[in-house]
Amino acid sequence: MEAGPMLDKRPPGSKVFNDSIHGHIWLHPLLVRIINTLQFNRLRNLKQLGGTYFVYPGASHNRFEHSIGVAHLAGRLVRALRKQQPELGISPRDELCVQIAGLCHDLGHGPFSHMFDDMFIKKLRPELEWKHEKASVEMFKHMVKVNKLKVDMEKYNLKLPEDLVFIIEQINGPLELNEYKKLVEKLTKDLGLDDKSTKSPNQAAWKYKGRPESKSFLYDIVANKRNGIDVDKWDYFARDAHHLGIKNDFDYKRFLSFARVCEVNGRKQICTRDKELDNLYEFFHIRHRLHQRACLHKVVFIMEKMIGEAFEKADKYIQTSGSEGRMRSLSETIYDMEAYTKLTDHVFDKILNSTDRNLAEAKGILKRIVKRKHYRLVTEVPHQKFKIKQEEFHEWYKNKPKSDVKLQAEDIIIEEIKMDYGMEEKNPIDAMRFYRKDKPDEAFQLPEEKVSELLPKKFSEKIIRVYCKKTDDKSLEEAKMYFQQWYDTINQG
Repeated sequence: MEAGPMLDKRPPGSKVFNDSIHGHIWLHPLLVRIINTLQFNRLRNLKQLGGTYFVYPGASHNRFEHSIGVAHLAGRLVRALRKQQPELGISPRDELCVQIAGLCHDLGHGPFSHMFDDMFIKKLRPELEWKHEKASVEMFKHMVKVNKLKVDMEKYNLKLPEDLVFIIEQINGPLELNEYKKLVEKLTKDLGLDDKSTKSPNQAAWKYKGRPESKSFLYDIVANKRNGIDVDKWDYFARDAHHLGIKNDFDYKRFLSFARVCEVNGRKQICTRDKELDNLYEFFHIRHRLHQRACLHKVVFIMEKMIGEAFEKADKYIQTSGSEGRMRSLSETIYDMEAYTKLTDHVFDKILNSTDRNLAEAKGILKRIVKRKHYRLVTEVPHQKFKIKQEEFHEWYKNKPKSDVKLQAEDIIIEEIKMDYGMEEKNPIDAMRFYRKDKPDEAFQLPEEKVSELLPKKFSEKIIRVYCKKTDDKSLEEAKMYFQQWYDTINQG
């Protein structure tokens, strides 16, 4: 019989955590072992909401507690499905792998979370299609290797490398065949696995390698690629709203009660009762509200933009030792997980408190943040027509008539802000499937007339924001005037 967490039995070595959102929760000893690694503990020093903490004093929570919460909720959802539908054949191995994926899904976040992806790496390494999910996979593999977790995983009857592939797919999506082969080859080499333990995947329409198509619903739990309803969001909606002081009306406990696996187009996926439409609307509404009032708040956004600029100017002067003693710049740490393990939000204070002349410019930017002398919002306008390019405005601005205001083109920042309900212009409810009380095994899509009264007419919006680095009234007025002139010109063109 496989060892693992059971519905009515906790393995020896399980630990109880008192979480601010979920109360007292217990975690399997293998999860505890992962939590007690340097790679996971790094998350204690990464703010969940990045620069939001400079605007909302309560937003002091970190990726560490969020990841534990996701692992907990992943376990709850798996156990709820197994209890209600034993015919699904969910094994303790499945449950443990899903919880590990939930625990490790954010291992790859950089300093100030999404700011590092969107405003630093994207600027310094534009040639890379790099996201924190990819780094999470690299950090997970590194963590398993350096902490010799193979022994602990085999103790609880995980099958390697099959279950490692399954965990990685849940974090970063399906693997192409050549990616799968390279991954298995590396895992086999790094962990000293038996080559015979690797079996060739079935190259049918099913694109995942870690679990067969009969268990497709397991990929809906941690990072749902179909409709975005997953335990990652359940936790951060509740946690972020709590710390921000924003009301959250989505009730994940109700969703747990009504979650059921049904077959849709020959594939099993997690569905919910038809009467849960109101609750799902609140799910997408709180997502939009959190983005609007926190993540994309006009001051939060520019604070993170300034942090990104400071990191850019400090990039080659902040050196971190990595594998084989090699020193890595800030942006190079993403290639070396030993160096990346040491990179947290502390880099902000390292720059701020530095006496290195090379860091003077970066330090000056961070000082402005601390002293609340940040760049100012000049104007914002709704915009849907075409992509605005800041560099085109800068070129146009250089040819403006001369004035007494010493404002350079580079002092004016133009950003296109996009907010949606999770699926860009699409209605997210269209991707969800429901079942009726009298037909629990038949999934269906709600007709449009039943949804239209609840959801908005539009599911995405774009806003153009204009900021100015100089904060005196004349500079702000000139920036606004010339932006408006340029914007009117291109709109008429």
